[in-house]
Amino acid sequence: MKGLRLLRWSGSVLSLRTRPCCFIHKYQYQYPAQPLGLLRLQSSAAAPLRTVSEPEDDKEPRDSTDYTLLPSPPPSRPPSSARLSALHARLVLPTRLPLEILARCLVDPSADTNSNFNNASLSLLGSDLLGYYTSEAIICRYPRLPTEVMKAAMAAYCGPKTLAAITREWGVEVAAAPGREVDPGFLQCIRQEAGNASVNGTGTQVKELQTAADGVSTRPDAESPTRGWRRGASSKTLYGDRFGDEIQRTETDYAERPELRKEEAQRKAKRGVTLEQASTGFVGALMGAMYIHAGKKAARNFFKAHVLSRHLDVSKLFEFRQPTRDLSKLCAREGFESPVARIESETGRKSRTPVFVVGVFAGKDKLGEGSGSSLDEARFRAAVGALKGWYLYSPLEVRVPSEATGGRPWEPVLVDGGEVVV
Repeated sequence: MKGLRLLRWSGSVLSLRTRPCCFIHKYQYQYPAQPLGLLRLQSSAAAPLRTVSEPEDDKEPRDSTDYTLLPSPPPSRPPSSARLSALHARLVLPTRLPLEILARCLVDPSADTNSNFNNASLSLLGSDLLGYYTSEAIICRYPRLPTEVMKAAMAAYCGPKTLAAITREWGVEVAAAPGREVDPGFLQCIRQEAGNASVNGTGTQVKELQTAADGVSTRPDAESPTRGWRRGASSKTLYGDRFGDEIQRTETDYAERPELRKEEAQRKAKRGVTLEQASTGFVGALMGAMYIHAGKKAARNFFKAHVLSRHLDVSKLFEFRQPTRDLSKLCAREGFESPVARIESETGRKSRTPVFVVGVFAGKDKLGEGSGSSLDEARFRAAVGALKGWYLYSPLEVRVPSEATGGRPWEPVLVDGGEVVV
């Protein structure tokens, strides 16, 4: 595994540019003419110690810096924010991650469309890292999981609802509205209006208006009325994201048309985002900031402490419709004998509450066992137990590829043939 060369990254993400033209720049927004003193520093690194020299001519008036029109707090305020310092200490973040970076992670693109001061770039990197670390942990621990179950497990670990819950557990509060006067310790975003809200007092609800889609779907015949049949496992893998949800634009679209990201940021600033979307961006941005400023090892430890440490019972994510048929197909594929259900014990057959215990055997090997109030129910549960015993196989020693950076070489893990296709 080769590490990324972080020095080649853009200065707006990794560190502050040292050129004078980029050291202090005029705030570029589509506002009326602003005084020359309306300047602020990029918050991608700690604010430099040196300041701009004052004019030596006493006759020339000194322009005091005015941040009234800034959509987010200036980078000079994070060091004096008690709320931000408390969040930094609560999460046990390393000292190499400055407060200015943490404050930038709390600025959603809907609050500040300037990519030099919001968390869009950090969130993009952190989201990919979350998906990578989660997928390798699940696949290496349960190499036989079906595709649907694996995507459900990924959504349970790093999905939007989970990341929003993590944000609340961290004690991060959301500002009522973004602005330069807001404490940098608040999560700043423009909230999306509720669906039952009235549009300009006309009585028309927001949900009744047909808003333009974020982009064109990557799936063929996306507007076809018979599109439901395409939402299978293969379609979700080919045309969906890591959770199986349908995506609107791909990285190829952004590479061919870089202006699409700016258009989406402006659209979010106009329409707003939900608290779940803003929280997801914040956690992803913090993960990306940890990777850039603290290193790969610190980012992975942060992921283990806050994401992978959450308890998830993978066995409850299964849903079988015809487990007996799936078990027969699985045994035929693996070269086992045909499964046979045998009753092992029973009690109260002629009473109101009978209990039957049925086991499923392949030759002399017992594959699963189940109990129920009827023979069919017990056989059904026994087949489900046998399938879960196969799919939930886990090796004794789990080592993921991202940990193979030391002296010990990485040993390939089991690659299963996949789920049963009937």
